[in-house]
Amino acid sequence: MASKQKLIIVLGPTATGKTDVAVKLAREFNGEIVSADSMQVYRFMDIGTAKPSLVERSSARHHLIDIIDPDEDYNASLYRQDTLKAIEDIKSRGKNIIVAGGTGLYINILLYGLSDAPEGSDEIRERLETEAEEKGREYLHDRLKEVDPKSAENIPAGNIHRLIRALEVFEITGKPFSFFAEEHSFKDSEFDTLKIASKVCFDREALYERVNKRVSSMVQQGLEGEVQELLEQGFSTDLKSLNSLGYKEMVEYIKGETSLEEAVEKIKQNTRRYAKRQLTWFKRDETIEYLDFNDFESIRSLAESFLQKN
Repeated sequence: MASKQKLIIVLGPTATGKTDVAVKLAREFNGEIVSADSMQVYRFMDIGTAKPSLVERSSARHHLIDIIDPDEDYNASLYRQDTLKAIEDIKSRGKNIIVAGGTGLYINILLYGLSDAPEGSDEIRERLETEAEEKGREYLHDRLKEVDPKSAENIPAGNIHRLIRALEVFEITGKPFSFFAEEHSFKDSEFDTLKIASKVCFDREALYERVNKRVSSMVQQGLEGEVQELLEQGFSTDLKSLNSLGYKEMVEYIKGETSLEEAVEKIKQNTRRYAKRQLTWFKRDETIEYLDFNDFESIRSLAESFLQKN
């Protein structure tokens, strides 16, 4: 039987140093990096998505970054298709593959494929979209808490697309969306994986401090100007991309709905909440190795053993 393709996966919450470790691993083991970040696919959105710098991208080739415009649709299914193509490309050139990112859903679908949840219903989706517009997203989120508390814990009220999808699946099947996700998690993967994350995940205070510093750095690097440029290019504030973390709050500031200080504090607060949800997602995976990201020699040694293992 053919051996499974090996993947080193550097994952975990935002601001934990994944990019730096992934680049070092790629350089050490003749590898290339496949992004597992749902926002870094967008062009023109660099600062707010914390894309690898030009120096980092010149040190190691990256895939699935800057592949669509902010007004184009993208989802986990497309991500899996694109990633499998990238993996085949990297493999054909005899290089090792490092997947790096914090979008747990994307990583899960890459490893295990699509779940058996049903196709959507245009009628149900349109009705739920109307309810969200008339009664607010929190109203839908409260409904999800009633029928599927596990999904409600992982899906924020601001993520209207996933929120509607979870409610849609429940209405069609009578089963919570989390049921399909859990059933799906027992599937075997076609890949042999080494998953690593930072030990800082176990120090909530230190993680939140890193998040705050990351947001402050984004503002200093010019997040406001980046958002302003997107608006001047004609991208609508109704787009999914511009309603994402960091961009939504900065749009509110540019529109005069809040002060810069309030917008920055709101970004920090919402990013801390996002990191907490990421922690909840990843802590369900008992195969993750938690390492000190400041001790690259230990990471290198573990990766070397994994790649040499038959």
